[in-house]
Amino acid sequence: MNDSATVSPGLLGHRASEPLDVDALVARLRERTAKIGVIGLGYVGLPLLRTAAERGFSALGFDIDRAKVELLNAGGSYLAHISADSIAAARRSGHLAATDDFTRLAEADVILLCVPTPLTRQREPDLSFIVRTTEAVARHLRRGQLIVLESTTYPGTTREIMQPILERSGLRSGHDFFLAYSPEREDPGNADFATSDIPKVVGGEGPDALRLACTLYDAVVTRTVPVSSLEAAEAVKLTENIFRAVNIALVNELKIVFEAMGIDVWEVIEAAKTKPFGYMPFYPGPGLGGHCIPIDPFYLTWKAREFNIATRFIELAGEVNTAMPQRVVEKTVEALSARSGRALRGARILIIGLAYKKNVADTRESPALTIIELLERRGALVSFHDPYLAEIPPTREHAQFAGRRSTALSEAAARSFDAAIICTDHDSVDYRLLVEHCPLVIDTRNACARRGLAGEHVVKA
Repeated sequence: MNDSATVSPGLLGHRASEPLDVDALVARLRERTAKIGVIGLGYVGLPLLRTAAERGFSALGFDIDRAKVELLNAGGSYLAHISADSIAAARRSGHLAATDDFTRLAEADVILLCVPTPLTRQREPDLSFIVRTTEAVARHLRRGQLIVLESTTYPGTTREIMQPILERSGLRSGHDFFLAYSPEREDPGNADFATSDIPKVVGGEGPDALRLACTLYDAVVTRTVPVSSLEAAEAVKLTENIFRAVNIALVNELKIVFEAMGIDVWEVIEAAKTKPFGYMPFYPGPGLGGHCIPIDPFYLTWKAREFNIATRFIELAGEVNTAMPQRVVEKTVEALSARSGRALRGARILIIGLAYKKNVADTRESPALTIIELLERRGALVSFHDPYLAEIPPTREHAQFAGRRSTALSEAAARSFDAAIICTDHDSVDYRLLVEHCPLVIDTRNACARRGLAGEHVVKA
């Protein structure tokens, strides 16, 4: 890739009053001669950048983290599921580069925004990353560019927040530049579905924007799904994640009910999913984690207030799922008392798996962090073992844990703890060693039973 600032031919020579040649950009997208810019090189942006490069586009990634930029340009990767070999190959091909110089946004024909959308402490949408990034784009916006937001947000964000900021430049959406929304659907660690395999929903601010966005993603992913508006596309992503949040809350509640009746919820789910229609399995756990399910539903809850609508299912699901870490702690207290007469205060507890899901290193919103906090408040001495995390990274909600290092799992280590709590069922953990040598195992994921490991000291929670 030529790292010098270049601007696509044929797109800047128009007077502001002249309509843009949309067909020219469509052709460049189809021929893969357009340059793609991706802002935010995390779990969403980096896979998208790599995929665009692998599809033959000139792909330029933007991130404020210079260490990430330098590692990518050296052919390395900081995400476990994105191999350094694939980045190095894209670099050698000349199709992938990274920069922290946002003046280079003018080089791109397409700019994709993949920035975080967290919640505030009051559980309201925090759009500060979108706003600041859009302001950066506006400073370098030129005629003929397609701007696409991929971050999960409430319906109306792209039109009501982004469009006015971009139009402060003096350029108009649909006349001078094009604006679209396409929700990310990344699933880190999923071996069956990579970025290119997952259909992309696309909404545009007008027919030209929709056409351009569909042409772009047609060249990158297996299928595009156009919808009628920006708002419809934004609503699709929320619907997907609210569906999961509500159903996980339901099965978490069923777990509590069935447990009181002496019924194993895991057995029930396995039997129920043999029905070939009308049922989809969801599984209980220690709480919700990740960048989607614990956060996204509350974006719609917040927006619904504008219309005086109460989102009761969403809020109830949030209550049930948020209560799960506390329930895990209570089960641990009960099991310690019943098995050894041990109090939680002073007990040595080993957390197995810190990531929010198995086989990744992602700790965003992980319930394991909340469980550690609850245990330590009650006087427990807590360590963790996670084969994907050498140490706990900085997090917004649990900054005090940053830098704690993973404990190696050995027979001696397992015997030295009073209890182990399986929070994340990584495939590479030696569960047999754990069950054979740890005095008490609290299993929140059914990891032991799935491997045929059982005993009076193995307690499902």
